[in-house]
This record gives sequence, structure tokens and C-alpha cells, in this order.
Amino acid sequence: MKKFTPDIIKKIKYYVYLLSDPITNEIFYVGKGKGNRVFDHLKNTTDGSEKSQKIKELKSQGKVPKIEFLVHGVDDEITIKKVESSIIDLIDKKNLTNKVGGYESSDFGRMDLGQIIGKYSIKQVDVTEKVLLIKLSTTFRYNMSPSDLYDNTRGIWIISEKRRKEVEYVFTVYDGIVQETYNVLQWFPGGSTFGNRVDIDRWKKTTRWEFVGNISHEMRKKYLHKSVSHYWKKHNQNPLRFTF
Repeated sequence: MKKFTPDIIKKIKYYVYLLSDPITNEIFYVGKGKGNRVFDHLKNTTDGSEKSQKIKELKSQGKVPKIEFLVHGVDDEITIKKVESSIIDLIDKKNLTNKVGGYESSDFGRMDLGQIIGKYSIKQVDVTEKVLLIKLSTTFRYNMSPSDLYDNTRGIWIISEKRRKEVEYVFTVYDGIVQETYNVLQWFPGGSTFGNRVDIDRWKKTTRWEFVGNISHEMRKKYLHKSVSHYWKKHNQNPLRFTF
């Protein structure tokens, strides 16, 4: 079947579907849609995406992706977007060819208990140590791996030599809440140490720095999942703030 009949379309409404390898059953894509959206991927494999490359690879072997419907019969688009996002979070985007994490996944996606409490209890703290607070925005996801969180926190930033010498700890901040705490062992020129962060070319036009460190369990006990939003004045766009 290459398309649904009008009668089927009317009955299944909005749905979330999975594309998987027909031999290994490994899921490589999670999608949402209605009507004949699920069949579009099999027709268009020229966009250069990982998903298209996987489908082309299967076709070259005389196979087609296995299609499964995880949820269907949903009446509104917002609900189906949140369902899709939850499934992507559960499987983990690193194991999929999806380009993005899903609808509002950075705000309402997979979180642990501490993150939920921190997000909604908003317990404000004043930091007494010499800390650099780094606010992440587009690079943050609540369910990102510890290595991804570390790499996206530690660089690359414009920081003076004086400040680099003074900073003892770095805290990752998202939505005004401390998400992780690190000891700073040493600073290096931006991009000079191994990591899996994706750097942007325009960053190279200015001297930037990144630190190497490890998680501070002492600082975690004091500040993890507490609010430090008051260190940023309203409309302040600078992601860096010092507590001293």
C-alpha cells in the first residue's frame, strides 16, 4: 500500500509512527502526521538527511523500512506533537535519525525527579563561592547525556585572563535553574581539547576559551536544581554571569 483510502484517513486521524530496519527491527525514525504523511519518506529520499540515507541504503538491498503506528486516533495536533516528543525522549535522539528532539522537548521533555522539583519549586539561592554561571539555551535538553552537557557547558567562551584565574567552579544553568556543577581544573584555547560539541565558524573570529574539569559533588549538594535566575537582569542576553 502506497497511500491510505479516505475512509482510513478519517478513522486514524493524527498518529505517531516508527520507521525501523526490517531485519534488525532497530527503530531509526519517529514521526507524526495525518493522512498519507507516513508514506512521504519513501518517496522523497533526496534531502541528504540521515533518515533518507538509511532508507536509500535499505532500498539498495531490496528492502523497505518497517512501518508501525504507535499511537493513532488523536484529534488535535498539539497532543500528537507532545506524544511524538515523549517517544523521541524515551528512545533517545542519539539513536535516531531525527534532526530535532521534538515539540517543546527542552521545556516539557524527559526529566528526572530533581529537575522537575527544581523547575517548579523555584528555590532561589545566593552563591557564596567564586562561580561562573553559564546559561545554555538551544544546546540544552533535559535528557541529554552527561558528556554532552559537559561539552556544551565548558566552552567556548570569551573570558578574560583575570576572570579565568579567579573562577573556581562553573555551573550549567537552564531556565534559571542550576543543572550541573563543575570543578575547573584548567582553561585552554577554544577548540583545542577533545570533545563532541559542534562549534560554529564565527566563534573562531574571536579568542575564546574552554575549561577542563569534573563534576563537583560538594557544589551539587548545595546548589543543584536551585534557582540563580536573579543573577541575570531582565532582558540581559549575555549567557555568562559571575557570582563575585
